[in-house]
Amino acid sequence: MVTAALEVKPLSPVMGAEIRGVDLSQPLSAQTWNALRAAYLQYQVLAFRDQDLDEDQHQAFAQRFGELQVHVLNQYQKRGNPRVLVITNLKEDGTPIGEHPDPGAAIWHTDGSWSARRPLATMLYSMHKPKWGGETLFANMYAAYDGLSEAMQRRLEGMKAVHDLNYSRSQTNAKQQMTEEQRRAAPPVEHEIVRVHPETGRKAIYLGQHASHIAGMPLDAGRALVNELNAHATQDKYRYDHDWRLHDFVMWDNRCVLHKATEFDWMKDVRILRRTTTLGEHIPAFS
Repeated sequence: MVTAALEVKPLSPVMGAEIRGVDLSQPLSAQTWNALRAAYLQYQVLAFRDQDLDEDQHQAFAQRFGELQVHVLNQYQKRGNPRVLVITNLKEDGTPIGEHPDPGAAIWHTDGSWSARRPLATMLYSMHKPKWGGETLFANMYAAYDGLSEAMQRRLEGMKAVHDLNYSRSQTNAKQQMTEEQRRAAPPVEHEIVRVHPETGRKAIYLGQHASHIAGMPLDAGRALVNELNAHATQDKYRYDHDWRLHDFVMWDNRCVLHKATEFDWMKDVRILRRTTTLGEHIPAFS
């Protein structure tokens, strides 16, 4: 086991921290793990620079947070390992696929909000970065909730939104929409808009563009409210924008963070990321 001299460097006044002095390819001591866990809860987004991680090492670290998601959009799964996704704009022969590598990533969302068992941590590893663009934008949903008027906070208490992956994917330019089998595997679900984080106890807005409408409201009015809240939550003052470097490893807390990817030249350049997502409602401590 490795006990690291862990250094935490905040990346912005809003959220995010760079973690220095940790090699994620190696097993970590309980002391280092629990320091990472505390930083994760405090900063919501953690970035580790210059990591050299193969698929097995990436997965081993991710599994310390819990069970890994098998994503319903199986076209992104790495061949032979359904718990690892490879987000790439290249075909196996090295030619461009002709669209953004993950069109659903180009909208503001929190991973897996369309599922009854919602994800905890998403982890991305940069394997090839484009010359420009391809950043990941993050928004702090604690701060966004705190920034609502007291009247809006009261209004939202107990209100639920319908999250629907098929709906959100249909709003993108994805050439491959969901199959009937995928739609059956991911039916719409309802989640409270005001989510209490199970570990910090803080309230956060839980929406994003996987949210189709508001349960119990007329469709147009519900969608208007979802759009209003998403626009509020993703203002610049609530955001940290991550400019990727090659071999960055970035993880975030889906319970209190929205994110989206920016455009890049996906016909002439290359962007490849390896992704895992952990299911569950808590992070285990280690003694």
